[in-house]
Amino acid sequence: MASIRKQKSGGWRVQVRRKGRSLSETFVSHEDAKRWAVDAERQIDRGQSPTKSRIARLRTFGDLIDLHIADMKAVGRAPGRTKTATLAMLKRTLGSRRIVDMDRERLLQFGRMRADQGAGPLTLAMDLGAIKLVISHAAAVHGLPVSVEPVDLARIALRRLGLIGKSVERDRRPTEEELTALFAHFDGNDRQLIPMTRIMKFAIATAMRQEEICRVTWEDYDPRVKMLLIRDRKDPRQKKGNDQRIPLLDVSGYSAVALIEEQRAIRANRDTRIFSYNHKSISAAFTRACHALRIVDLHFHDLRHEATSRLFEFEFEIQQVALVTGHRDWKMLRRYTHLRPESLHEFVARRNA
Repeated sequence: MASIRKQKSGGWRVQVRRKGRSLSETFVSHEDAKRWAVDAERQIDRGQSPTKSRIARLRTFGDLIDLHIADMKAVGRAPGRTKTATLAMLKRTLGSRRIVDMDRERLLQFGRMRADQGAGPLTLAMDLGAIKLVISHAAAVHGLPVSVEPVDLARIALRRLGLIGKSVERDRRPTEEELTALFAHFDGNDRQLIPMTRIMKFAIATAMRQEEICRVTWEDYDPRVKMLLIRDRKDPRQKKGNDQRIPLLDVSGYSAVALIEEQRAIRANRDTRIFSYNHKSISAAFTRACHALRIVDLHFHDLRHEATSRLFEFEFEIQQVALVTGHRDWKMLRRYTHLRPESLHEFVARRNA
């Protein structure tokens, strides 16, 4: 039987001796001390290691998320931008749920809700993966008596409902008419402070993501050799330190170097970034323009698809295209390569010239 004694500080000291094991913890309230003592004895009887009081006090899924983040930061592996955003979303939607309530039915409701909000099969699969990671971390690292089985069962159900699966490959490329309309829309709007036309052309010239465009600095730009350094470029296998130098070409219809020099003309002395704008604002402005022009199902990221396809239409080899796009797995380039049939006429014309 555990002994619980009040200390001079006002706290409660618990001493558990059972089956040759001895351990103690201190609590603020007598009720918490009693609860932990009972749980500790039960765990010893089952042949398990008693959960430390700090962990035993965790009650909600949000507590587990905070525990996971703190542990990863402590070992120098803080979550990256994408994972941080996912964990923040999970904490908003599921953070107040008690750990014991994170059952199969609750996770099915979460999956249906996310699908109704527009989350695609791959996004929802990543959400479930993050939930499983948080729960399994608490069980493996801290011995918390939680199971990932409800997550696995929910994943099976959501897959059979068609809500979880592989990503749907996009083959959407902007037409010349759509690009012309978008450029005219932005150039004709005096209230548009972000040089959207220049940024769109730069995206097509470099195959860079909008976050990367808004992150490169003047220090990263080498006009002498026409090269640009992209730091911490997105890569599923390497979150940090994936720096890449890319050539600034003039083969897509737009000169990357000329666009940077145009940006230099409006540069403020304090600006260290070449395009010192918020990437979310760029995305929002692009979406609003497409809505106003009734351009359907076109995303800013599709400009990266367009850039990659233009590189192939210029007859670059796949390994040369990868030097621009940053793909380490050349197989991944296939999903970004959607050549227009009309480009074959240009290919034949160049060969016959």
